[in-house]
Amino acid sequence: MKKDKIFAGFLKTICWHDNKIVDWASGAAYNLKGERTNFGYTPDFGDRAICSANGEYAFVYKRLGTKELLLKNGKLLREINRPYYCSDAYEYPAAFVTIGARTYLIHCPVAYNQLDFEDAETGELVTNISGRNPDDFFHSRLEVSAGGKYLLDKGWVWHPIYRTVMFDIEACLRNPLMLDNPQLEPKPFGEYCTASFIDNSTIVVGSSDEVQDEEDNWFPAKHIAVWDLKTDKLSEPVKVRSEFGNIFAISSRYVWDMYKYPKIINVQTGEVVDEDTGVKGSLESSPMTGNSDNYPAIAFNRHTKQIAVQGDEEIIVLTPDEAFLSATL
Repeated sequence: MKKDKIFAGFLKTICWHDNKIVDWASGAAYNLKGERTNFGYTPDFGDRAICSANGEYAFVYKRLGTKELLLKNGKLLREINRPYYCSDAYEYPAAFVTIGARTYLIHCPVAYNQLDFEDAETGELVTNISGRNPDDFFHSRLEVSAGGKYLLDKGWVWHPIYRTVMFDIEACLRNPLMLDNPQLEPKPFGEYCTASFIDNSTIVVGSSDEVQDEEDNWFPAKHIAVWDLKTDKLSEPVKVRSEFGNIFAISSRYVWDMYKYPKIINVQTGEVVDEDTGVKGSLESSPMTGNSDNYPAIAFNRHTKQIAVQGDEEIIVLTPDEAFLSATL
């Protein structure tokens, strides 16, 4: 892997857009040469940020917060809220998706267990209809497929058990009651603590180190597999030969893992094929998270497969070797 450093004074958040790294909280953007461009409104708030595909809307938030900010073209549009219940224990659930001409912020403004689609422009909660009766599930670490078809939800249930579930976005917009129960979940059942889209129909999933001795048919601990959404089947689980817990798909054969330090894992063998122990990663290995320097912001560029890590007045950019980008199963 290649490592580059970008000086970034007063850095608060990182988010990829148009192959630049944007700090929406400080009103600055950095290209990969380290050149900084300042823009407009600076909310000076938050420790995380995401933006819509075209960069028109941005959501600036605190991982363990309840009151957050929605921006349009870099300027404040309105305040966003989530319930307080257990908000100090797990990462704020939020993602953008654009369907047709409308962009939605997906989050949980009504109840911790109720996913909703909010029209980013108007604030209308288009899915908050009568009859909603959601499962007792804490939504977290939301991710939308590149084509906007699926919503990946890497959350948890009490006590806690980590679960990775899937929703068909357009189906849920047609019938919001479908948001109350996931349409898809990896089988066999297991404690899936991390996952990432490889493409629009396949996902790499990984399990925690929690050994379940009650059921012989559970997905094994510390393993990784590829989930095919078309067949709803998993590939043969492979034991990862290292600690892991925060993966991002590079190709169908290789994934980043950012637990403790950056490494690249072969999905077929479980081997670590590249690593840099000199770069500080994150202790994140589940939706449950801490409020400390051990959880720096990590942003993944799904187009270039680069990783950005937020440091102390610097951004570390990691680029995978070309051989990892082109590999297939």
